[in-house]
Amino acid sequence: MSCVNLCADTAGSLREEMSHEVNQSWPFTCLSDTYFGCCSSLSCLVSTQPWCGVILILTKLYDFNLGSVTESSLWRSTDYGTTYEKLNDKVGLKTVLSYLYVSPTNKRKIMLLSDPEVESSILISSDEGATYQKYRLNFYIQSLLFHPKQEEWILAYSLDQKLYSSMDFGRKWQLMHERVTPNRFYWSVAGLDKEPDLVHMEARTADGHTHYLTCRIQECSETKRSGPFSRSIDVSSLVVQDEYIFIQVTTGGRATYYVSYRREPFAQIKLPKYSLPKDMHIISTDENQVFAAVQEWNQNDTYNLYISDTRGVYFTLALENVKSSRGLEGNIVIDLYEVAGIKGIFLANRKVDDQIKTFITYNKGRDWRLLQAPDTDLRGNPVLCQLPFCSLHLRLQLSENPYTSGSISSKETAPGLLVATGNIGSELSYTEVGVFISSDGGNSWRQIFEEEYNVWFLDWGGALVAMKHTSVPIRHMWVSFDEGRSWTKYSFTSTPLFVDGSLVDPGIETQIMTVFGHFSLRSEWQLVKVDYKSLFSRRCTKDDYQTWHLHNQGEPCVMGERKIYKKRKPGAQCSLGRDYSQTVVSEPLCDPGDFDYGYERHSNNQCIPAFWFSPSSLSKDCNVGQNYWNSTGYRRIVSNNCTDGLREKYMAKMEKCPGKAPRGLHILTSDGKLVMEQGHNATFIILMEEGDLQRTNIQLDFGDGIAVSYANFSPVEDGIRHVYKSAGIFQVTAFAENSLGSDTAVLFLHVVCPVEHVHLSVPFVAIRNKDVNITAVVWPSQAGTLTYFWWFGNSTKPLITLESSISYTFTVEGMNTVTVQVAGGSSLIQDTKEIAVHEYFQSQLLSFSPNLDYHNPDIPEWRQDVGKVIKRALVTGIPDEQILVALFPGLPTSAELFILPHKNTTERRKSSEADLEQVVEILFNALNQNLVQFELKPGVEVVVYVTQLTLAPLVDSSSGHSSSAMLMLLSVVFVGLAVFLIYKFKRKIPWINIYAQVQHDKEQEMIGSVSQSENAPKITLSEFTDPEELMDKELDTRVMGERQPSAAFCSTVWVKILVFWVLGEAVPVTLGTSRALRHRDRE
Repeated sequence: MSCVNLCADTAGSLREEMSHEVNQSWPFTCLSDTYFGCCSSLSCLVSTQPWCGVILILTKLYDFNLGSVTESSLWRSTDYGTTYEKLNDKVGLKTVLSYLYVSPTNKRKIMLLSDPEVESSILISSDEGATYQKYRLNFYIQSLLFHPKQEEWILAYSLDQKLYSSMDFGRKWQLMHERVTPNRFYWSVAGLDKEPDLVHMEARTADGHTHYLTCRIQECSETKRSGPFSRSIDVSSLVVQDEYIFIQVTTGGRATYYVSYRREPFAQIKLPKYSLPKDMHIISTDENQVFAAVQEWNQNDTYNLYISDTRGVYFTLALENVKSSRGLEGNIVIDLYEVAGIKGIFLANRKVDDQIKTFITYNKGRDWRLLQAPDTDLRGNPVLCQLPFCSLHLRLQLSENPYTSGSISSKETAPGLLVATGNIGSELSYTEVGVFISSDGGNSWRQIFEEEYNVWFLDWGGALVAMKHTSVPIRHMWVSFDEGRSWTKYSFTSTPLFVDGSLVDPGIETQIMTVFGHFSLRSEWQLVKVDYKSLFSRRCTKDDYQTWHLHNQGEPCVMGERKIYKKRKPGAQCSLGRDYSQTVVSEPLCDPGDFDYGYERHSNNQCIPAFWFSPSSLSKDCNVGQNYWNSTGYRRIVSNNCTDGLREKYMAKMEKCPGKAPRGLHILTSDGKLVMEQGHNATFIILMEEGDLQRTNIQLDFGDGIAVSYANFSPVEDGIRHVYKSAGIFQVTAFAENSLGSDTAVLFLHVVCPVEHVHLSVPFVAIRNKDVNITAVVWPSQAGTLTYFWWFGNSTKPLITLESSISYTFTVEGMNTVTVQVAGGSSLIQDTKEIAVHEYFQSQLLSFSPNLDYHNPDIPEWRQDVGKVIKRALVTGIPDEQILVALFPGLPTSAELFILPHKNTTERRKSSEADLEQVVEILFNALNQNLVQFELKPGVEVVVYVTQLTLAPLVDSSSGHSSSAMLMLLSVVFVGLAVFLIYKFKRKIPWINIYAQVQHDKEQEMIGSVSQSENAPKITLSEFTDPEELMDKELDTRVMGERQPSAAFCSTVWVKILVFWVLGEAVPVTLGTSRALRHRDRE
């Protein structure tokens, strides 16, 4: 038999002593005081059956120094609180308990949770808390959710965001899913979900996005889960309530809401066109209709109320600017109250001209009006309060403390009876407070107290008990049997008590309430049991009842029907003992009902379309040859039960569907993003605002040479999938056409391939105040649209480009840092290099003995280490910072030697140049005499040579021409003339054809570091390694100086090589002058 029910928790803790005393010096049958001593937290379970009488109380001692609970005690009463037994020995003397739960379907079953800071375990009782079994857990429970039908099934949410399930009331647990959002998991709803053990949850999946998932509690592996909504959703947006499921998706900073009615496919919620919501709360889903509060773009502390059609898709405005506030836990609280016992009556606090006023509706939000103030005050004096300048205003917050009545209350068992705290005046006040009561569903009001009181319903609402809400100790309560018209004062304790709350069940037939509090701020808990049975002299008979007609300011038709209630006569001091409310319902004439979607009420009380709504726009499901319902602007409120009268006038009219051309065609991706990774499925959604869906052809061109066509919209409702095999920006075009017209929609989709590596190609040395080309080489090379972020030196703001190359001028001598970041899709990579910047420098190409090639693995680390070894071999009395050696990638192994000026020598330029020439001469002599060598490994001696016979000229930024440069220019002119003659007679020289053919191909030009001045020769590497092959082999090819294509210079190299050949100069093509002028970069 079901015997116990969970009440709640309050603030408080405990001591290990308990005493008991009884006092019958006042009119109640029994009063008992029970002391629990020094409690700082209290939980209770009270009986809901007259034959049970079980109360369980959990008390905890909180140590403020340690910041945690150190002790707990469990108390049990089987006589409605007259006596208590301490159960610490049955749960474990050292066990610290934190929470107490009861099965909602079998209240004999109790579950206790241990404090997770001490241990992780649960204690289970199947005999109303008399005995317990303890089970250890390998996770820490944060909350529990019991199945509404199956008493053994429980969901447990852990502190590390994991969801567990149990099918034997917590004895064994199974992990269902990780990364579950707190409080966003739900049991199946009977009659809607096929499996009773189905669980709805919101969880973060492996892709890092939040999704709506469903699975059965014993079959929740990755392959068994399903996603009713294909796209990712916003965090903490899943709501499963009655027939509806709600989710939210934010794209581009705007929130879109979706609803599923009776587990049908999700449909986008349609609010009025320009509502632009930024927050939405579901108020109720009663009677197949959604009542929602929406905060719009221009609201901060108010919300608008909307009411929906049956499917929850189309919403119309019910009331604007309803007050909102924050609860104790930071939750949003809407000042809206639904009156219990009567459908369709709501109270709301609305902000009007910066004043908060209370309004009431009797038809679920269609019509609202202010509350009429009482005619007289408590002393019988008339109240001068004229609408709309003065009215009654009420506080509508429910109590967050379950042991107090709250500022407003009503009960299903007492229809029409409302008790609320408020004031009379032009607006709601929190200083002028009184308590008011209505016996006719809010039509008229009476004041019952001038201060704030807690008021509870007794005996199924047949009696009221009131206790002053104050911070000082009290010992009196007031009881009324005539709906607050008169009150009798009783003393419930001989010593004044600081009252913390009361445990009251308005439907309990035993007619017992429990008051708890403290004698002083430092004293122990005291529980006072009050049995008010003796206040009722007898059981009620049929002569003690009267009928009451529900009305709205005299209008008997409320929500389409006339309701007549039978209730106890005021003043009849008899006990009901059961639910006495009875109604007799008739069906009178209908009212027009609510407004349909897209329609608004204007000042003349006429229902006309909103400016953004076209009544001629038909449903997309309306096809030629079919019928549709043409709205008159009104729709019947879902819970309105009218069947006659004005129904024919206001109901929608059935008309034939005319053909319409496609209009309002839209194309978007399923996840709302315009970036897709190469090789992944891209799902396109096509929407059309108007047109015949069954007779409209659809064509979708993916922009990559592939297109698909469909005869109608049926195959594309779930989206069209396509996989892009290459990266790039693709123009996706949707085309809809029927016999009456066509429409087109375009979307530009960025398909990217995640970048894996970037190599920054920069020169080793650059001249100050001269442009330098810097290139970022990315792999894979076909990565789609990339964004490049460039940082130079100590700059805090990057230069941003879409090109992989940039030209930059360094103005500061010394080592300069260059960093590039490459962003593609969701990946971001970077590379950093250093450049030595000087006013002038000299360089020399180096080659090595052939044995070095055999040991060259051609990797960057090896080249860096060998470069350091060569530098040590070269530096003999020369400052270390003046020498820079860089090895080139590829074979044969070669390098470039840079001779840099001494630091801080810019002021004495001429002497520094002479010093530099002296260093060059020393190094050159050593190299020519084969004096520079190093040991690569034992037995492997490598000799360093000069690659060309003449040293590269001095490089600087001056505008004058050096003598060597002038000689070179004259030689170029002479050789150019020779080339012309050779080309003229090339048919007589067969071996020239090879070079002529190569020359016509357009080649990437690379400018040597020896040619930094504007008049320096520029060359083309035609016969050497192809640039693409070189990139595949090594991603760190680097270009020094500027890159400026020139056909004249392209011919210069080959002419010079040919001249060497004709003169019989023994210089191989792979080396010689061509190698001396070729500059390959370090990585």
